Amino acid sequence: MDTLTQPPPAVLYPEETPVTPSESAAEAAHPSVVAVIVAYNRKVLLLEALAALKAQTLRPTAVVVVDNHSDDDSARTAEEYWPEVDVVRLTRNTGGAGGFTIGMAVAIARYEPDWVWVMDDDTIPTPTALAELVKAADRPGVVLAGSRVVWTDGRDHPMNTPRPKPFAGRQETADAAELGVVPVRSSSFVSMLVSAARVREAGLPIADYFIWNDDFEFSTRMLRRGRGLYVPSSVVVHKTKARADTDADPGARFFFEVRNKIWLMVFSRGLNLLEKVVYIGSTVLRWIRTIRRSSQRGFLLTQLRRGFIAGFGSRPRLNADALSDLGPVTEAVVRVEAPARQET
Repeated sequence: MDTLTQPPPAVLYPEETPVTPSESAAEAAHPSVVAVIVAYNRKVLLLEALAALKAQTLRPTAVVVVDNHSDDDSARTAEEYWPEVDVVRLTRNTGGAGGFTIGMAVAIARYEPDWVWVMDDDTIPTPTALAELVKAADRPGVVLAGSRVVWTDGRDHPMNTPRPKPFAGRQETADAAELGVVPVRSSSFVSMLVSAARVREAGLPIADYFIWNDDFEFSTRMLRRGRGLYVPSSVVVHKTKARADTDADPGARFFFEVRNKIWLMVFSRGLNLLEKVVYIGSTVLRWIRTIRRSSQRGFLLTQLRRGFIAGFGSRPRLNADALSDLGPVTEAVVRVEAPARQET
């Protein structure tokens, strides 16, 4: 076995000690949770994420790794390190949106869990991350809970810091404060715990988004009927190359930001009319800041124009169509989304 397939050291933040997982009656009484990691060409970080899952004080019932057609042998490396992991090898790169759609579908169809815990391959959970999410989510009406996301220096990661629910009632806010959590209206795929039953009701993420805004659209749709919580006691480290904000220069990805945000406002059922007005205003201001700060304004304006044309000139396909060429994976997507399609 080469050095890359050796277990990396457990991630400790802040000043925590490794915990040896144990199979106890107390653990067995907890709801079942399947962890889903979407991986693409970052096998060293993937191994670190898997090691962090092994070190959880509350171990997931199962782990699904979606290999988004990596060319760095991520799938084989994961299988060698942890043979029990359910590795889904894709024949093409479906983007983050497609990866999470597939991962949730496989997790729910194969394991029928109570909860699905999703993250990217550069998300490193601290040992109590899952236990704290499950404890916080064990409340009536809660269908989603998200972790506190920090960068490698321990500061909150601005890309994944949720905003409090803007129209939360006074009692809801007070009750949450007593529990040390915050009501939210959206959440990030960087450590999101979501109810499997709610996913069956409202549908999976939209694969055609490919990247950007897929978690915002999905989480707001989940939370049209249910409560969402930000759980500061659940901590994960997001090992991005830089501690960048959401309005950092996105380059060519600005096309997806614009197109997907238009799709979200026009076609998604996640936000009500008042919320759409508020978010449209904040989005336009953020786009203006992004373009003004960029050293390649002309290029971003071109992506803005392309995004507008694609956003208003097309619409996202059904997941069954967007992922129609993936065999058993497609079947899992169709089966999990069947209840949601019957409601539309």
